[in-house]
Amino acid sequence: MQRTRRSEGFAGSSKPFKTQGSARKRRRLRDRRKTEVTRTESVAGDGETLEIVAADYLGLPSVTRVAPRWRIEVVPRAPRPDVEDLERDWVATVAAPAFRLLRAERGDAACRRFLALGAGPGVDALAALELLGASEIGLTDLFEDVVAAAERNVRRNLRQGEQVVLHAGAGDLAEPLRGAGVVFDIVYENLPSLPLAASASLAAGRNAAAFFPPRPEPAPAFVANWLLTLHYLALVQSRAILAPDGAVVGAIGARMPLGALSDMAEAAGYSSRILTYGWKAQTDPQALLPVYAELHERGFGPFRFYPAGRLEEIFAGRDRAKLGRDATAIERALDADRLDAVAAWREFQRGMRIGHVVVVLHATVRA
Repeated sequence: MQRTRRSEGFAGSSKPFKTQGSARKRRRLRDRRKTEVTRTESVAGDGETLEIVAADYLGLPSVTRVAPRWRIEVVPRAPRPDVEDLERDWVATVAAPAFRLLRAERGDAACRRFLALGAGPGVDALAALELLGASEIGLTDLFEDVVAAAERNVRRNLRQGEQVVLHAGAGDLAEPLRGAGVVFDIVYENLPSLPLAASASLAAGRNAAAFFPPRPEPAPAFVANWLLTLHYLALVQSRAILAPDGAVVGAIGARMPLGALSDMAEAAGYSSRILTYGWKAQTDPQALLPVYAELHERGFGPFRFYPAGRLEEIFAGRDRAKLGRDATAIERALDADRLDAVAAWREFQRGMRIGHVVVVLHATVRA
């Protein structure tokens, strides 16, 4: 499936995002955004439609290229944006600030063509339209219905008079657009990391934190150990559709040493750096922490978790534009508070809130 329509760019803000300076401020921001952002409606087939106030979701005073209010169709096999609590939402708290940094660093011309690998409902593409000034958008996901809904979401939520060239395809990572005669300045991925349990079916629902069992493609052993296989394959496949000066930008829940990410990029033929660095509370800890603990006991990892209160303390007040540069020092500062997966699961059961760090990795093909 491929659709095209002409598009125009825009001049938007590249102001760096600064983390909130206190837990009280963060809670106040979270509560305000929670009440203003969402309304849900059920749709056929157990999907739903979300209504999102775009400026609140993207952390902007106003929007210029996308509609002020989005109506986002979420089909059953697509991950659902966490609009009830934007502190938990990856686009609102990770992708949007990273896109502002990217545009400030690269300039408008180097952000024009944007591909979302694993596009889900398409909200990362809408963020790219507004924050990167993208005028040509690629969308891929594993399932045809997910891609079709993402395409509809992008088209229906453009501001009136705006146009965009869309390239959409269902299939594995970058493969649907390989050979289509298009290249991209930025390939963005926020892909899952956990291997899918043998009894689960990927087609059965929103396995946002899992993917199908081991891939047939070769990958270095350390990549599999740190559950980075899908991120590694995204790098490998993106080489065929990346513009000469393009970058692959991955938003990764980094439950591993930072060095494992740079080693992964190098193994795939890239040079890399940390664009920005942050943290998130562990999503669905009751269900997912035991999975990480089991994998730990099987010899994977050891994965890295932290008390959420300590993460909140160490990241408070920091300028996001400088966090990538400071990531190694922050990692060292957190070392004494590190929990492996078994300890994190135990402490969660005792009432501790558990979090992990988040890396936005910027990778370019090595000369």
